[in-house]
Amino acid sequence: MAVLKWLSICLTLFCQGTAASKPCRWTQFRLGKLNDVSIDLLSDRGGLFPLMCAEENVEQMFPEDLYKNTEGEDVYVVALEAMRYVEQLYNNSLTSVSWNKTKLNMFQNVIYRQVQNLELCVVGGVWESSGDGWSVTLKTYFNKLNTVLKEKEHSACAWEIVRKEIRENLVQFKKFIDSRVKP
Repeated sequence: MAVLKWLSICLTLFCQGTAASKPCRWTQFRLGKLNDVSIDLLSDRGGLFPLMCAEENVEQMFPEDLYKNTEGEDVYVVALEAMRYVEQLYNNSLTSVSWNKTKLNMFQNVIYRQVQNLELCVVGGVWESSGDGWSVTLKTYFNKLNTVLKEKEHSACAWEIVRKEIRENLVQFKKFIDSRVKP
């Protein structure tokens, strides 16, 4: 009887451990692919940077070394924090944009899927920034993007600036993922 109880406990623990690790295994294979889809959707959604917005264009705000400064950090925590900021940003008013709405919705859904799956990988799905330099830099960067949107009253050109910036962010994020997540 004691052997049966012991076997039952071991089987339960094994099944829970397997279930808990599946989303992270999923992320190992899908995070990079979904990021590629996001980059493509951002590129295709609005085409080239509009000439009418050329005067409003700003220098690249994305700190190129941001993801390089995450050495020793859990890749899933970094990814979750970055994707949550992107998700929050694209929950702002998008009424002024003339982008392909289907591609915009697809982009938002892909980002949402990444956040949902990353939350399963991070213990409890709690978003607690470590407060390290990379985290503060990431937050500052997204605050700047929100400021651009507010100062330009969520205009079409403001969103084009954000689209260009987020695309660059995702390209750098892709390099980060490729260097840290091995299938």
